[in-house]
Amino acid sequence: MKIFAHRGYSAKYPENTLAAFRAAAHLPIYGVELDVHLTKDQQMVVIHDETIDRTSNGSGFVKDMTLEELRKFDYGSWFSEEFSGEKIPTLSEVLAIFCNTNYRVNIELKSDIFVYVGLEKLVLQAVKSFDMMEQVILSSFDHEAVARVARLNPMVENAALFANGILNITDYQKSIPAKSLHVSLPSAVRKPILEAMQEGAIVRVYTVNEIEHAEVLFNIGVDAIFTDEPERMLAFLSGK
Repeated sequence: MKIFAHRGYSAKYPENTLAAFRAAAHLPIYGVELDVHLTKDQQMVVIHDETIDRTSNGSGFVKDMTLEELRKFDYGSWFSEEFSGEKIPTLSEVLAIFCNTNYRVNIELKSDIFVYVGLEKLVLQAVKSFDMMEQVILSSFDHEAVARVARLNPMVENAALFANGILNITDYQKSIPAKSLHVSLPSAVRKPILEAMQEGAIVRVYTVNEIEHAEVLFNIGVDAIFTDEPERMLAFLSGK
């Protein structure tokens, strides 16, 4: 079972910051996960929420501000004063950390709330510029975006994200088409997902921070987990 550091090493560092990704890059894990939004001036920035309210000392929607405006705020001190001064990273800044490594980089396209026209194309261009096409996974709860990735570059791994389980998920996956399924922790042990795995589906599960949950997922054979606690999960898997 593989480990992805969810939003970087987000248990010990402010999520989706360069500090969190650099910390994850020092761990013997399979990959990292990050979230991408578009700014007012069409720059790709790495942040989870549609607004900066929760993870900065500012307020407002990412889509309504330019990169320069977003960079005026602090994205670390909300987590700890030790990280005061962290700025919102661009996608390219994060890719630069991993481009000469073997880490897989899961880029979640955050277009499920607001429609970011052209986001998939911009992300693929950035990935290509770092020669990372075979290294990335592009995922989204916006399955139209997942389908567009398949059309734009069918060689890139795309993944459909699910908050809840659905029936006939294997047929649905083929209809997108998506190369893998990323599902919530409660959904992973339900019959549709178990059947999908039996039919060969690549299933990755978010967000797994407790050993008891990791044990269940390991036993049913999921491909990977996304975790805020990569070192805790490494310790668990080292005993397997």
